[in-house]
Amino acid sequence: MTRHRFAFPPSDDAIFLTDGGLETTLVFVEGLDLPCFAAFPLLRSVEGRGRLERYFEPYIRTAMERDVGFILDTPTWRANADWGAKLNVSPEDLIVMNGDAVRWALSLRDRLSDERDRILINGVVGPRGDGYRADAQMTVEEAQAYHAPQLEAFRDAGGDMVSAITMNYAEEAIGIARAAKALSMPVVISFTVETDGRLASGETLRSAIERTDRETGEATAYYMINCAHPTHFDDILSGREEWTRRIRGLRANASVKSHAELDESTELDPGDPVDLGRHYRRLRERMPQISVLGGCCGTDHRHIAAICEACMPPSGRSA
Repeated sequence: MTRHRFAFPPSDDAIFLTDGGLETTLVFVEGLDLPCFAAFPLLRSVEGRGRLERYFEPYIRTAMERDVGFILDTPTWRANADWGAKLNVSPEDLIVMNGDAVRWALSLRDRLSDERDRILINGVVGPRGDGYRADAQMTVEEAQAYHAPQLEAFRDAGGDMVSAITMNYAEEAIGIARAAKALSMPVVISFTVETDGRLASGETLRSAIERTDRETGEATAYYMINCAHPTHFDDILSGREEWTRRIRGLRANASVKSHAELDESTELDPGDPVDLGRHYRRLRERMPQISVLGGCCGTDHRHIAAICEACMPPSGRSA
């Protein structure tokens, strides 16, 4: 039986786009106040949902025009218990809101595309702590217990997959992968690295990926790198080592600045969209299995369009 082109995980000849930097766009471009950098409270109001829909529409439209798939993220990067407490959201309300986030995404998919199977609903899990610092680290068992309720809410609401975004130490990633495996949810792990290509914990990306695979029975469908500029990790990805074959997605920052510099920034650094697209193309030439293309902090629809121009012709096949 022939595998459907837009099945999960993506095959080597199928490309999926994602959006760019949701929170940075809302804060720095649209001027919204997002306490704790949390977007999920926008789902509480008609106006907030409208802002989210207007943000995602051009990305989804680009995917449809390019004849590629789209991974539609829930705005739930901060929707876990510790961040919820800082926002005065109870654990019980968080469960409801995480489920509502999936239902909102399903509704948006139905409104914007007649081909439902081309858009995957992705429940986004963020780090318990700060995405830029590996402080107050959990054990694997603690991470599994901590994140399981959010993953369960995604599953029960009808999400297609879950992705742990901006992971900066392996134990949290392993715990999330184990929780997803226990819930029979397809899971993606996305690590972030510093300017030296290492995780904030000091561990190498290779070690983090190999440990996560080893300690979860390769539960992760694939790995991504996000929240770092390609110049921060380009030289560690030869494409010839076996562990690099597990990396199938890129969601890079627009800026070449370090995490510490970005954390202190009061203005958005959009970088150079065309140059970012060139970096993606060069990485895909070495690692053609990279088929999930999107952005992170500082990127917007211009960057995704530039990545498309650099990496694929109008048919959606890689250049």
